[in-house]
Amino acid sequence: MSSPRNRWLVLLAVMLAFTPIVIDMTILHIAVPSLTLALGATGTEILWIIDIYPLMMAGLLVPMGTLADKIGHRRMLLTGLVIFLLASIAAAFAPSAAMLIGARVVLAFGASMVMPSILATIRHTFEDSRERGIALGLWGTVGSAGAAMGPLAGGFLLEHFWWGSVFLINVPVMLIVWPLAYFTVPKRKPDGGGNWTIGQALLLIAGLIATVYAIKSGFKSGTSPLITGVTLVAGLALLVLFARQQLRSTSPMLDLTLFARPAISMGMVIALIVSGSLAGVELTIAQELQFVVGRSPLEAGLFMMPLVIASALGGPLAGYLTSAVGLRAVAVLSLAVAAASLAGLGLSDFHNPGIGVIALMVTLGLSLSIGLTASSIAIMGSAPIEKAGAAGSLEATGYELGAGLGITFFGVLLSASYAAAIRLPSGLVDLPANASHSIGETMTAAGQVGGADGLALIEAARNAFSDAHAMVLLTAASLIGILAVVVLIALRNYREPVGEISAH
Repeated sequence: MSSPRNRWLVLLAVMLAFTPIVIDMTILHIAVPSLTLALGATGTEILWIIDIYPLMMAGLLVPMGTLADKIGHRRMLLTGLVIFLLASIAAAFAPSAAMLIGARVVLAFGASMVMPSILATIRHTFEDSRERGIALGLWGTVGSAGAAMGPLAGGFLLEHFWWGSVFLINVPVMLIVWPLAYFTVPKRKPDGGGNWTIGQALLLIAGLIATVYAIKSGFKSGTSPLITGVTLVAGLALLVLFARQQLRSTSPMLDLTLFARPAISMGMVIALIVSGSLAGVELTIAQELQFVVGRSPLEAGLFMMPLVIASALGGPLAGYLTSAVGLRAVAVLSLAVAAASLAGLGLSDFHNPGIGVIALMVTLGLSLSIGLTASSIAIMGSAPIEKAGAAGSLEATGYELGAGLGITFFGVLLSASYAAAIRLPSGLVDLPANASHSIGETMTAAGQVGGADGLALIEAARNAFSDAHAMVLLTAASLIGILAVVVLIALRNYREPVGEISAH
């Protein structure tokens, strides 16, 4: 089938469908204080309200992607949008923390139906590899811009409305997106086979959620090592059982041989490491700017704008560059530039940033965005068209796991580096036991101490955090630098796809 004439209108429809889903990943963070007071939520309930969405997404994306290949991506997309709409209304008017957690579960269910279907629709719609690269770049731009817009949109809504408005904003968007998708996304006969059964799907979902939960909780202080260990072993055992079922089946639910394609396996690794590093770096720089440099949240957000704007520009640029010089060269060079930019930022003085730090922020945003888009092009360009939903779900899972685990890993690294670096002024007594655990807790203790001792404590905290901030950024630079070398070697035999990968 040739590419539809209105393919760019189809792209617009699926990008609009993706926008509220990606904004929902970050919009809630700024609403936490408001909903905590309104619902009387405990600290544990707040953690579940935030974590349940990405946790469920991590488990649901792959089963939903393979199901979409079997029943049709258009049907899955439209159904997922309706579920997301209804769950948004339920979340906005949730009367308790438990109800909000339940609504967030349903939100993740709808979103996990939509995301793989969007990528599969792009794969079906754009048969020309050059156009597909540009389309995936534009899709990546929506992802970058949406994630950045989340806190800004949430802040604006909370200035004028109650906390539920951060969910209710999805309603008018969906009322526009659903008819547009209905009339523009073409109907196609499903190409995917495979034996999709609810038992295998539940096995995969339970295995992924248990494994991810164990990894995240294992990084946090105060969790039981026994419970974490048992959960991790159980999750991995379920995943091994699922993999054995798939390898023995003549018609597997998820074709694990997709991972034998170097472009797909390396695309997944790029998505994991780059999205994780970016999430951890943004979290660290935001804290450095506010706690150490003394900028307001708005000033910190404006300081980050060069990174955000460059990220938005990198997606479409990656499509052009890939068609011009090849995927391998673009992926390796973008990762190498990102590593150099991170190293430069790790050694920079944010008190007197100058044009150098701004230039490093721009090159970091541009190179990481190009690298992430290169991973999309690698995965979706190398996947057989009848398995586009499965490939799309694998990529989306890479982003979800990378961002979630990246914040956890770099957050723990930041705390450990800070605790090791801080030198508490001598002579201070009656300090809280947790005063040296994080810069936020040190600042709270300094406020309680007051006077000259409090100022000395603040100075110690800022010096320690600057050291810890450098450690995090240099660690991220090292990871991405190593990844650049791995990609250079792994894709040495990669050949650019020409036309369709598989006939249908």
